[in-house]
Amino acid sequence: MNRPRLLAAAATVGIAALALTGCGTTDVATTGDAEAAVSSKSCAADTTTTSTGPVSLTDSLGRTVELDEPAERVVVLEWQQTEDLLTLCVTPVGAASTADYATYVSAETLPESVVDVGERGTPDLDALYATDPDLIVIEAYSADDELLQQLEERDVPVLATIGADASGQIDNMKQVFSLIAEATGRTERADAVLAEFDAHLAEAKEQVADADLATTDFVFFDGWIESGNVVIRPYGTGALFTELGEELGLTGAWTDEVDESYGSGGVDPAYGLAQTDLEGLTAVGDANLVYSDDGLPDSYVTELEKSTIWTSLPAVQEGRAFAFPPGVWGAGGPRSGEQAIDAFVEVIVGT
Repeated sequence: MNRPRLLAAAATVGIAALALTGCGTTDVATTGDAEAAVSSKSCAADTTTTSTGPVSLTDSLGRTVELDEPAERVVVLEWQQTEDLLTLCVTPVGAASTADYATYVSAETLPESVVDVGERGTPDLDALYATDPDLIVIEAYSADDELLQQLEERDVPVLATIGADASGQIDNMKQVFSLIAEATGRTERADAVLAEFDAHLAEAKEQVADADLATTDFVFFDGWIESGNVVIRPYGTGALFTELGEELGLTGAWTDEVDESYGSGGVDPAYGLAQTDLEGLTAVGDANLVYSDDGLPDSYVTELEKSTIWTSLPAVQEGRAFAFPPGVWGAGGPRSGEQAIDAFVEVIVGT
């Protein structure tokens, strides 16, 4: 899925059991180039170790990936996985759509030294292989994926990951993160990061539980302008942001039943994303409204706020319509997830 406008939002068909064989460890600062040790804001103080032995694992599509040693020169072709590498303190040698990454993802900063290898989904293979990678990380949902088949014709190992699973987005996010960690010898770091994520979520859940909310019902949405009209994309059942909100103790209001009556198509089942018009928002009643706003002059929010339908919604009239901070990527890894958790608490609880 191409996700350049997924401003604030993220199927595993049987995520296979991961198998890693390795021996020995090394400090993270001694692996790869020096920049790898500080690729994430928290990596300068990282004390976790990097394994050094051979790697054998099963990726998201059930393919066996074998490496003589953990990958150091990684090219990554999707933003969630780019963020994951940086969180693991591994700076990729190449990445796709690097300029747009900086626009939409703020959880981890991509160093300028990383080579842009073209667009996500359609990379420049000459630029990609010129980086001399020892692993390529892609997002694919089938072994028949055209790009995957192209890459498999070359000698560089390819790790296929599934970016979204509507049956469990948080679990899938964690699985992808851990899979990339195994390929790069960074499992100890991954375990620490995921423990931080779980603790962050638990603390935020307590804040929501202690708040005196008018309602716990909510719907998150983004949108765009099409033929002069505002198109609304509600995040429904199975969307990462909906699942995060529900884990915090909120109640997703854009249900499958609502979508059946008010949705207008355009549903992406893997990501839990629906589509409707402004009138469709009346279907969620008194629910809190949380929406993305990139703050750009051509944002759909400008037209949204002019609509009498919008201004008549209960949440708008009662001051319960909240803009999410820009740069919170809704199809990201643990660090983007923590940003989303903080944003929910900030806008709905007010802290």
